[in-house]
Amino acid sequence: MMENDIQEVLFSEEQLKQRVQEIARQIDEDYAGQEIMLISVLRGSFVFMADLCRAIHLNCMVDFMAVSSYKNGTTSSGQVQITKDLTEDITGRHIIVVEDILDSGNTLHYLLNLLEHRNPASIRLCTLLDKPSRRKVPVEVHYSGFTIPDAFVVGYGLDYAERYRNLPYIGILKPYVYGGQ
Repeated sequence: MMENDIQEVLFSEEQLKQRVQEIARQIDEDYAGQEIMLISVLRGSFVFMADLCRAIHLNCMVDFMAVSSYKNGTTSSGQVQITKDLTEDITGRHIIVVEDILDSGNTLHYLLNLLEHRNPASIRLCTLLDKPSRRKVPVEVHYSGFTIPDAFVVGYGLDYAERYRNLPYIGILKPYVYGGQ
């Protein structure tokens, strides 16, 4: 069972639901009367974005990008690869990039610069988890769910080797699972 691989639950299903509601309320206030476009960075953010999108009370479009710098490892390779680009034009739109976790910053720095060159009206970053102790590149976060310690986390869309995404909470993965200490 997946639960046997979890060392500790960091955020319960209820804590996640409450924090998503709080972020949605802030977005509703910040963009009152405007239409926004949420861009989910696949695959890790799909659960977070689905919940966030349902909690927002504005006209809201969605699109998806797949960007990777991890492969099946636990740390960023530093090489960013776009494996699925947007299908919608973002020119003149208010964009909120929705990400599962901000770690080194390499991937999001690259992605935000790329999107900025497509001339949106505005662009902001919403990340569920922020791990500032691992930051290598500065990235401005506008909406953040939780700050976490330097641990390998899974659940609520986050994975290790494509597993554990379906856990309803966020937990720290036991190091033996991924060959850690």
